[in-house]
Amino acid sequence: MKFNKKLFYFFFSALTFLLSALSSQAQDGSSGINQATTMVKGYFDAGCNLMYAIGAVLGIVGAIKVYRKWNEGEPDTNKVAAAWFGSCIFLVVVATVIKSFFGL
Repeated sequence: MKFNKKLFYFFFSALTFLLSALSSQAQDGSSGINQATTMVKGYFDAGCNLMYAIGAVLGIVGAIKVYRKWNEGEPDTNKVAAAWFGSCIFLVVVATVIKSFFGL
């Protein structure tokens, strides 16, 4: 197949014309960023509440697991309790820090 210069220049100029027409209709970037910011802030409280709920569920599951290990007399009960307790505290602290960091 032979390379056709005229066809290449035609498609290149058509693409350039199309891109220039699209860029001339572009909106201000700051309005889009502001809209995205308000949308994210709207979902943020629900996300933090979800993190608190996940922390509560992890606390309940962890308490049940630690209770079973304790009743069975397993020697690594302290490690398991510390791990589950630490994961619950981590979720609560992360949600609180993110809230304070973003000023919500």
